[in-house]
Amino acid sequence: MVARLDQGGEALEFASQPTIADLASRGPLTPDHVIRTKPKGMVVSQDPAAAVKEYGTSYEQYFARHKTADLAPLDPAPRWAVLPGVGTATFGGSVTDADIAADIVRHTRRAILAAETLGGWKPLGDAELFEVEYWELEQAKLKKSGGRLPFQGKIAVVTGAASGIGKAIAEALHEAGAAVLGLDVNPAMATLFAKPGLAGAVCDVTDQAAVTGAIEKAVGLYGGLDLLVSNAGLFTPSTALADLDEATWQKSLALNLSSHRYLLQAATPYLKVGVEPAVVIIGSKNVPAPGPGAGAYSVAKAGLTQLARVAALELAGDGIRVNVMHPHAVFDTGAWTPEVLAQRARSYGVSVEEYKAKNLLKAEVTSADVAALALAMLGAPFAKTTGAQVPIDGGNDRVI
Repeated sequence: MVARLDQGGEALEFASQPTIADLASRGPLTPDHVIRTKPKGMVVSQDPAAAVKEYGTSYEQYFARHKTADLAPLDPAPRWAVLPGVGTATFGGSVTDADIAADIVRHTRRAILAAETLGGWKPLGDAELFEVEYWELEQAKLKKSGGRLPFQGKIAVVTGAASGIGKAIAEALHEAGAAVLGLDVNPAMATLFAKPGLAGAVCDVTDQAAVTGAIEKAVGLYGGLDLLVSNAGLFTPSTALADLDEATWQKSLALNLSSHRYLLQAATPYLKVGVEPAVVIIGSKNVPAPGPGAGAYSVAKAGLTQLARVAALELAGDGIRVNVMHPHAVFDTGAWTPEVLAQRARSYGVSVEEYKAKNLLKAEVTSADVAALALAMLGAPFAKTTGAQVPIDGGNDRVI
């Protein structure tokens, strides 16, 4: 589930009440709210894990007291919580669900505080709330949205998300149910994504402090981190090693290698407490099959692949999977303008369409194809795989 934190003035006032443990557990503002907020809120103690377990046990006991033979229990997870002295949080399988709960909690907080000044807050009892929560027509409201999506409730960060492969992966993850924060140095990133659960932030990933801040922004937005796609990169101009200037070399190392280390370091503490956490790192065909003139790019991408292999070894004990993709000739990206494509096709004496399918399978590889493989590697198909390197290039004789 994702989490939405409210630390505004009203939330802080409510969370600072000396009797907050009692107030948050009395019941909802209206019985209809129970399908979104459960019968009561959770108060987070010094041991949050214990608080969640205690809440679940209490909910199971509540169900056992009131159930009838034909009812199956709903999940016992809380939908809202009070962090004493901090604020309130709401939880949901999607950002939309968590935000709906947040709207209800805002009204509820105000009503509770007002009622306390007028004689006391006294909602309906458990039995009446249970009848509403498990009423067939009320449950139907929650079932209209259909089954859970494959990445429902997962939280992801994708770098290089303003265009091409990164944008395709970010959008595909969101379509599959994840809450996503896309990062890119492109200023357009600030407004590119504007859907619930799909946000963007401008970030220069070669700036370690900016990367750390961006990961903290994702956690602040959605409540945690489960999935990481380290995609940002740059193909430097083709230059023989003998003529390679220092600025080009350092630029490639900074973006194509060091930035990914910054991202892993900032994300790892959160991934360790994530749900089925996974990392996908975007490598390159130039790792197994480098070409002349691409030394700065190929060396950095080879180092990145080695970084991923070490990360797979070090993070496996925490259940974090780290796998690498090696795309090649993905032409629907900003680097491949019509003019560049036409020039490259002419140099091979073929048409643009033939050049796009210049691989063993004679198949054009698109950003959407790369995104589909990324989702597979982040999800159930690769649940038992780490440290893998998978090409997506239509088949390359030099790689094979």
